[in-house]
Amino acid sequence: MLINCKGQLIDLSVPKVMGIMNVTPNSFFDGGKYKNEEEIIVQVDKMLSEGATFIDIGAYSSKPSAEFVTETEEIERIVPAIELILKHFPEALLSIDTFRAEVAKVSIESGAAIINDIAAGELDDKMFDVIAEYNVPYIMMHMRGNPQTMQTLTQYDDIVKEMLIYFSEKVKKARSLGINDLILDPGFGFAKTTDQNYEVLQKMELFNLLELPVLAGVSRKSMIYKTLGNSAQEALNGTTVLNTIALTKGAKILRVHDVKEAMECVILFRKMSV
Repeated sequence: MLINCKGQLIDLSVPKVMGIMNVTPNSFFDGGKYKNEEEIIVQVDKMLSEGATFIDIGAYSSKPSAEFVTETEEIERIVPAIELILKHFPEALLSIDTFRAEVAKVSIESGAAIINDIAAGELDDKMFDVIAEYNVPYIMMHMRGNPQTMQTLTQYDDIVKEMLIYFSEKVKKARSLGINDLILDPGFGFAKTTDQNYEVLQKMELFNLLELPVLAGVSRKSMIYKTLGNSAQEALNGTTVLNTIALTKGAKILRVHDVKEAMECVILFRKMSV
């Protein structure tokens, strides 16, 4: 289970960790935390030294009811972050969290290795063409609507079945364009209630039927802290529990705020799997 990142083959048969680097003022957990170059460099260095294989940079918060950000502003936030990180860590594999084709294009040309699209092309019909042109790994997430409307779109007859159909159609389209490296993200917290999030996690091994790597992004999300009655700041232990469950269900990438703890999950999970 290999993906090609800028000529480097990454073996996802061994689960990998993706560290989250938000350069937004309003993300639900770390919004505004990394406001200058030094803070960004320190945090990226920390995540890489703790074992992150990928750094996922986001410049547009996708939390429920997130405020609109123009394409120009998103580019003005993300390109300097890419250039800064690659200047100090030239071997870093950067994933770009965007649903806009132009942002994806500019990011790849600036040195990004992966595109992580919360909308799987639904919010920009040019996205698949950009991915095909540059032939980079593409993370396709399940979501309905957009960040402003998604939490009103949680009616399903059979959520996992409908998600499998959704992903099957996306994979078919991607393959028709010659896109090689695809990763599936169930989209925990996106157009799903808390109970639906847990149902998807419980049945997550079914996504392995599509024979593609699956990314799990549960880090500090409301499905954890609302269930426990605490806050995102107090949800690290809960995140570790769900990351471990996700690994047992076949997750190949853990997308997290806390790399060290996620790496410990991977190490201990692999010890049990030998």
